[in-house]
Amino acid sequence: MATDVYSSPLSERYASKEMQYIFSQDFKFRTWRKLWIALAETEKELGLNITDEQIEELKAHADDINYDVAKAREKEVRHDVMSHVYAYGVLCPKAKGIIHLGATSCYVGDNTDIITMNEALKLVKKKLVNVIAKLSEFADANKAIPTLAFTHFQPAQPTTVGKRATLWTQEFLMDLEDLEYVLSTLKLLGSKGTTGTQASFLELFEGDTEKIDQIDPMIAKKMGFSACYPVSGQTYSRKVDTRVMNILAGIAASAHKMSNDIRLLQHLKEVEEPFEKSQIGSSAMAYKRNPMRSERIASLSRYVMIDALNPAITSATQWFERTLDDSANKRISIPEGFLAIDGILDLCLNVVDGLVVYPKVINKRLMSELPFMATENIMMDAVKAGGDRQELHEKIRTLSMEAGKNVKVEGGDNNLLELIAEDDSFNLTYEELLETMDPSKYTGRATLQTERFIKDVVKPVLDANKELLGAKAEINV
Repeated sequence: MATDVYSSPLSERYASKEMQYIFSQDFKFRTWRKLWIALAETEKELGLNITDEQIEELKAHADDINYDVAKAREKEVRHDVMSHVYAYGVLCPKAKGIIHLGATSCYVGDNTDIITMNEALKLVKKKLVNVIAKLSEFADANKAIPTLAFTHFQPAQPTTVGKRATLWTQEFLMDLEDLEYVLSTLKLLGSKGTTGTQASFLELFEGDTEKIDQIDPMIAKKMGFSACYPVSGQTYSRKVDTRVMNILAGIAASAHKMSNDIRLLQHLKEVEEPFEKSQIGSSAMAYKRNPMRSERIASLSRYVMIDALNPAITSATQWFERTLDDSANKRISIPEGFLAIDGILDLCLNVVDGLVVYPKVINKRLMSELPFMATENIMMDAVKAGGDRQELHEKIRTLSMEAGKNVKVEGGDNNLLELIAEDDSFNLTYEELLETMDPSKYTGRATLQTERFIKDVVKPVLDANKELLGAKAEINV
């Protein structure tokens, strides 16, 4: 690796080799040649004067791309597509006259972009499914551990550790639904000519519209797609890129939310992301265990969420049948959005797979707040013992404020139970009050909700995608 020129951190540090290959030059130009073969085969099958020998020659050189020839040619003609048409023709002298016949640059460029995004979305789906699987395992394992819940990051009615994880899981499931829909609706551009009118094919096929109608469906089938977009300008609608990048932005938002929660929980020492035996948390403070991976998830996620604006603006500003101001932006924003989300999902899988829960810390914090949350139950018990509800309500309010002062001002423990036991109005002993302090009494249906969510919602999704399960994440830093 050269150290004297810029190298993208997305390739160097974050994205997997698998995702990097999908956006590589090799994948791109191999796909171009597959598209040229599909076009030539289609034109031959529809009656143009193309021979089996020419097709076989094209197939024989589909993968041995002569990059040196293409690069030298591009320096002369300043056109990447025509440079590769020329290079392919050098290897295929018998077929060179029919390569790219009737097509425009967008035939290979745009169709390849769709194919590339299709492959990349499949990889994203695989990793997303595995994140959902690991999260559901974590939720199930911790479904009955009571924990203090927060609204506004202020103590609120308890939930369970597992129930909280179902909230993260549900958002990723929404992302999976969106991804599957967009993936199922991706279509190829096909071969529609300079402004999308297929005028060149009218000439080639001497006005035979029935044959021309078959071109796009035949190319789509050969390339593994169900159809081509029915109409286009010179390019497929850049709205497609917007839809795809919105999927990535949605996943990024879900990952960011989860990583923020984990960072807050790690501050509270309740849950920690994995920490390697030799990992250094801080160059200055040797004792620190910073949530570095969760922070990286948040950092990369912000990039992806903002990156989704690029195709949206491009789509909105295309002029008539096309302008080229999409090109430079598109070749940066789309690949880097996918490389970033690939790194994010690997990090999510790594973090979730190694989350450490500290039940004693969780219980200690919960018990320090539980007396305040138990006051309604205590008041009801006191009424059963003969007390006046209105009077008891006022006394509990006053005693709660006194206990709160003891915690916040004096730095002491929560002594609300002691204060209530000392007040004869409640007619309850300290031991009787302690019996109300079982945290599981205050988590509502959290455990049941978690069980049902995993059984009724998550499991069917995992069963439907069982061939994708078992992925392992490797992170570089």
